[in-house]
Amino acid sequence: MHGRVELLAAAVFLLASLTDGVDGYLARRTRQVTTLGMLLSPLADKLLVSAAFTALVRFAPELVPGWIAVLIVGREFLVTGLCSVAVQEGMTLRVREIGKIKTLLQIIAVTAVLLAHGWPVWMVEGVKLPGTAIAVGSIWLLLAMSLLSASAYFRAFWTEASKQSRRPNPAPFVLHRPGDENVRAQ
Repeated sequence: MHGRVELLAAAVFLLASLTDGVDGYLARRTRQVTTLGMLLSPLADKLLVSAAFTALVRFAPELVPGWIAVLIVGREFLVTGLCSVAVQEGMTLRVREIGKIKTLLQIIAVTAVLLAHGWPVWMVEGVKLPGTAIAVGSIWLLLAMSLLSASAYFRAFWTEASKQSRRPNPAPFVLHRPGDENVRAQ
């Protein structure tokens, strides 16, 4: 059957995305949020996205160029690293909504590319839809949202860092260890 691999891949990706979302929802709802979970969940998300886009570049390079995948995956790791530093410094970055929109677009884009690879034209209620164009458009929309959300995270980070630097004893990004003679105490 034509498209069986694509359908299976889309189902696995959607199931993984759904279980990740349900896990996060249940952890917050039942107040079972742990430090380990807060560290591992974003890494699992990045692994899922990285695996999906690495596979798509190989599987459907005409729909997902390598440079776009590099930007999308790179953004994921940069923002995760930035959020880790923010947590370590006691900062709260209030940009969750744009991140959720980006995540939804990722799910849509990956699924659209998988389906368009198997079926370049989609028949919906007797209407022909350009599956390939929808997939490519969703990838471009995802790229734009990824870059926009990355800039929102960096802007929020620098805003919080600026607030911290105006405190009486600012020490963001400076760790004083015993034996560090080159670092002046504040």
